[in-house]
Amino acid sequence: MDQPIPSSRFDLTTPKGRRRAEHDLIWGDHGFLRAHFNNFHWISEEMARANQPSPEQIAEYAEMGFKTILNVRGPSDTGYYVLEKDACARHKLDLVDLQMHSRGAPTKEQVLAARDQFETIRYPALVHCKSGADRAGVTAVLYEHFRKGKPIQEAMKQLSFKYLHVKQGKTGVLDFYFETYLRESAVSGKTFLQWVMEDADPKAIKEAFKSSALGNLLVDIILRRE
Repeated sequence: MDQPIPSSRFDLTTPKGRRRAEHDLIWGDHGFLRAHFNNFHWISEEMARANQPSPEQIAEYAEMGFKTILNVRGPSDTGYYVLEKDACARHKLDLVDLQMHSRGAPTKEQVLAARDQFETIRYPALVHCKSGADRAGVTAVLYEHFRKGKPIQEAMKQLSFKYLHVKQGKTGVLDFYFETYLRESAVSGKTFLQWVMEDADPKAIKEAFKSSALGNLLVDIILRRE
């Protein structure tokens, strides 16, 4: 059996360390809210999306035939992450870390990294963030465009309240990012990748986006999005 992943805060080789990690997953990361709701949806026949999986859910995904879990929260010294990495190792799933953001426009580096991962990971694959709404959503848009060849306007359906994505809050900057491309490309005629490489300014896009107070209340206080 693969050895548990070392952590500076959580020692999974001891019962006490594992309990500490599980406590962090359940209470620190609000895992209790996800106990019976995984926000699971198929994007295509080879890719699905969901919220942060528990070790038990990772075992279920392995039984379903998944080969890769794409974690767009990025790596971190947290209970949820060390447990996820340990569970993936035990169930022979590839864990790929890709840092995305929910309240900022994707950078050129993030877009290119996502595009490259879509061509190298083993499928079927599952992409997740904390809630499966925002970072998983923007990654799903990029997946549908780069991997499946869908126009951005069609792929943007992955950013929907169907997946609990709230456009009116700060997380709406993700919609605004793609809307900016659609608006500017209507004049320039550039492809999405050309726009990303030549014109997209994530900082300016974030500064130009205006969220609503009600939307922020829902995202930040009620839903406690990351």
